[in-house]
Amino acid sequence: QVQLVESGGGLVQAGGSLRLSCAASGINFGIYRMEWYRQAPGNQRELVAGISSFGFTDYPDSVKGRFTISRDNAKNTMYLQMNSLKPQDTAVYYCRGRRSSVAYWGQGTQVTVSS
Repeated sequence: QVQLVESGGGLVQAGGSLRLSCAASGINFGIYRMEWYRQAPGNQRELVAGISSFGFTDYPDSVKGRFTISRDNAKNTMYLQMNSLKPQDTAVYYCRGRRSSVAYWGQGTQVTVSS
């Protein structure tokens, strides 16, 4: 049974930081591309960071320089360090593991940034 479990969300003031975690089980974590997505009310789910099985990372311009994705294959865990948070970063954050046409999602964790 595959499980991706996010944690670390919460309420933070603008300019603050949060670190999200995504713990995976039931998959060969090290060979999966791992991603963080977010979805704000009324908006489409959007990719905010990705990391390949080799550790290559990619970010959209909206978070580049503020967010850092990382992974610890020994712990089957992915992280998202979010700094300089803005109210527009408020959303439910989801992790996803993808290999070829197979993808698994976590249940999401709420991040709220107050102004």
